[in-house]
Amino acid sequence: MNTHPINLTIRFLLEILMLVILGYRGAHMGEGWLSYTLAVAFPLIAAVLWGVFRIPNDPKPAPVAIPGVARLLLELFLFGAAVWSLLSLGHLRASIVLALVVVIHYAVSWDRTGAMLQNKPYNGFTGKKIMGIKP
Repeated sequence: MNTHPINLTIRFLLEILMLVILGYRGAHMGEGWLSYTLAVAFPLIAAVLWGVFRIPNDPKPAPVAIPGVARLLLELFLFGAAVWSLLSLGHLRASIVLALVVVIHYAVSWDRTGAMLQNKPYNGFTGKKIMGIKP
């Protein structure tokens, strides 16, 4: 189910939303140049962590391969930071909705989530065409 185009689109939108929220949180911390610096630094750090530390074949070879459990914890930490950011800025409903969508997404992506929990390499993308493109 993880390689279904709708699920991949939701995953992509969740990742982008997480980065936007972290930037929004950074913009509301401090004043002046510190606010601008944090608005750029928070999503940049999150994007680097997200892109560098991956499990093998998810969907390409990982720059730095880590165990599935560590990757799952990293993803949940970053999404949790986005949920907390919304909550700390007074957006209770938005934080609840984001948390629910993330939980539902990981439940629907049971094949990838299960492989990560068992510390097995995820082979869901290997050799498959996704939206007409072979990884």
